[in-house]
Amino acid sequence: MALVSLRDISINFTGTVLLDKVSMQIEPGERVCLLGRNGEGKSTLLSIIEGITPPDTGSVDYQRGCRVAMLPQEVPQSLEGTVYDITAKGLGEVGEHLAAYHDAARALAESPDPGQNLVDRLERAQHALEDAGGWPHHQAIETVLSHLKLDGDEPFASLSGGTKRRVLLARALVSNPDLLILDEPTNHLDIDSIAWLEDFLLRQSAALLFVTHDRAFLRRLATRIVELDRGRLTSWECGYETYLERKDEALSAEAKQNHNFDRKLAEEEAWIRQGIKARRTRNMGRVRELRKMREERGARRERVGSVKMVIQEAERTGKLVIEAKDLCFGFDDRPLIADFSATVMRGDKVGLIGPNGAGKTTLLKILLGEIEPQSGSVRRGVNLQINYFDQLRLQLDETRSARYNVAEGNDFVDINGNRRHVMSHLKDFLFTPDRAKVPVSVLSGGERNRLLLAKLFTRPSNVLVMDEPTNDLDAETLDLLEELLMDYPGTLLLVSHDRDFLNNVVTSSIAFEGEGRVAEYVGGYDDWLRQRPSAAPSPAKACKPKPEPEREKAAPAKRKLSYKEKFELEKKREELKGMPARIEGLETELDALQGRMASADYYKNSGEVMADDQKRLETLESDLEIAYETWEELETALEGVELD
Repeated sequence: MALVSLRDISINFTGTVLLDKVSMQIEPGERVCLLGRNGEGKSTLLSIIEGITPPDTGSVDYQRGCRVAMLPQEVPQSLEGTVYDITAKGLGEVGEHLAAYHDAARALAESPDPGQNLVDRLERAQHALEDAGGWPHHQAIETVLSHLKLDGDEPFASLSGGTKRRVLLARALVSNPDLLILDEPTNHLDIDSIAWLEDFLLRQSAALLFVTHDRAFLRRLATRIVELDRGRLTSWECGYETYLERKDEALSAEAKQNHNFDRKLAEEEAWIRQGIKARRTRNMGRVRELRKMREERGARRERVGSVKMVIQEAERTGKLVIEAKDLCFGFDDRPLIADFSATVMRGDKVGLIGPNGAGKTTLLKILLGEIEPQSGSVRRGVNLQINYFDQLRLQLDETRSARYNVAEGNDFVDINGNRRHVMSHLKDFLFTPDRAKVPVSVLSGGERNRLLLAKLFTRPSNVLVMDEPTNDLDAETLDLLEELLMDYPGTLLLVSHDRDFLNNVVTSSIAFEGEGRVAEYVGGYDDWLRQRPSAAPSPAKACKPKPEPEREKAAPAKRKLSYKEKFELEKKREELKGMPARIEGLETELDALQGRMASADYYKNSGEVMADDQKRLETLESDLEIAYETWEELETALEGVELD
């Protein structure tokens, strides 16, 4: 018998039919992944199965005694207590005894002079826990909190939104339900925690229904895929790759069927406009059939278009983008980064891998010059135009609309030299006119991520820095973003816990391996797993702050520059002033030549003209490379030089 059975469930929100007479069953031991685009109604369906949201029509039937636990996408506002208290609530009455015992033990440990009342309180909680058989659950809570990197004594109210979701995940995991429902469980988890969660769920006998956009997580766990598309549910008894192939085939068949239907409808509409000849009563049947076709066409729900993303490209950087030497940074006696050196060249796509709190964002800020290292140096190349995607989305004003955030109150944005209306640009990121006008604070996580991408991609860049851009994005948008970043000609610095995304996009990885050790490897996440050292790294020494300059120390006498040295420095300075214009001229000529050679009728030119163009193309590319290198050399040579 099925654990849960849904029969003809329908629900309508603000005129949009999210679920249209859907039915499904979940069997004991199944691990079902629910897929669908952002906004399709996946979270609503989970809430109906949990019993929180009543459907407009239909019924949900449970096996007798079936216990359901859920990790919601949004954090409830009414929860109070410590992390341990919230987690233990997943165990009902036993959880209350566990929370009482934990709080009494903590109070006794923190009190310098515990009184008899506190001792009696601990004994009562201990006896109640023993009578309820709760000690095994205590160990389970401690294990889950440890692996999710949570402090049981920390107040829940003081946590960030992401950490609160980890607490709710812990509460769901310890509750030992018959059906565990997880809505985006991997959001805000690092790779180590995701891997532990996979192993934990595979060991459980409970049925699992989950929503995720982490493809590696999906592949390892799902025994069945259920897709929610335009209000209908479709079950796919296969793996993820096979599902993608069958889904494409189904969409192609649907498109062909709709095309044939629309052609037939157009023919019937043309016939009806000609008029119905008298005495042909059989034509009335054709009229009735036409009415049915019109109703069927009116009820059809078209598939929402795909996200269309274009990155504005700025002028090229020099060959060197960032050079870091012997970087060291830490807090107190805890080193985050110890003796790290790396060179990032133009076109590199570098992934940063490591657990939460390891220092990935800190390293990014050091490389970008927002934080000074405690020792070591960072050298940056010339002509860097950086776009930064921050994981907290602080670049978005939550009190303003999506439209205002993208265009800052203007009606138009410039995309690669083309002037576009801001609403047209937002439409490419799947924002309807209504959603574009509401405050950012009411948008979903996926919508906020798409909005930040829409905002960033209105600015030209040759260096993209993306700190966890994949959270809350659906699988289809992730695929498009992957392709966009793989084709991006500039330099990419990427922080992500999505293993597939790292494998598909980056060409090298900077891994935080603990104890301050940070090392660079060729390839993505799987390549790092193969190459990383098997032995644990030795503890790094605490970072020493840079020594302060000595006060009132007589400066060494400056050597007077000779006339020849002054002349050479002035010459270099004038040459440096002219470099941007020279580079711009070379790039303009190169773009014009490439455009001419790419034209459809270029083949009509003679072989001699084509050979000359190819030779000129090679010369321009070489001259441009030399110009960038010269620019870097001149800036380095003139750094800190002052002429009288």
